[in-house]
Amino acid sequence: MTCNAPIAFGTLVEYWLGELDEATELRLDEHLLGCGACSAALAEIVALAGGIRTAFERGAVRAFLSDAFVRRLVAAGVRLREYRVPLNGSVDCTVTPEDDLVVSRLEAPLAGVTRLDAAVRQAQDAPEQVFHDIPFDAGRGEVVVAPSIAHLRTLPSYQHRVRLIRVEPGAEQVIGEYVFNHTAWTPAARG
Repeated sequence: MTCNAPIAFGTLVEYWLGELDEATELRLDEHLLGCGACSAALAEIVALAGGIRTAFERGAVRAFLSDAFVRRLVAAGVRLREYRVPLNGSVDCTVTPEDDLVVSRLEAPLAGVTRLDAAVRQAQDAPEQVFHDIPFDAGRGEVVVAPSIAHLRTLPSYQHRVRLIRVEPGAEQVIGEYVFNHTAWTPAARG
């Protein structure tokens, strides 16, 4: 199967998410009905989305999210535990069996930032893990992160640290540091 005018991957994703205008969607509908190659590419996106959804629902994925995505999850009935952490601040946190997702909103001065990395240290003696080019909302001045809730449930009480790093050509600058004082959930410590 080959196609003389293949639909770009990003456009297929937008099509799958219903983000295209009606005229473009109709044009793609016609193309997909007659093009095996593009239909196969769309089927791969659908399968990938299903796998990601399953992993996310099982709490197996750590992700940096948008506020809009979090709002869609809540509207879909996801039970959310949420923490807001001020710039260079800390928060006492936990996870309970009733929580489907834990979200932290890291407040940061993001005006003018074009690329942001996050350095995460899950324990004092653990190596730092760096996530490159993470999404952020400069207008809201926040980074939204959802740890793997399945992993979070297995952890003892500990201290978790996150640094947000502004990345510019030839330079990096820490713009915020955040501490999470995690308390392991036990039936005696409901809440």
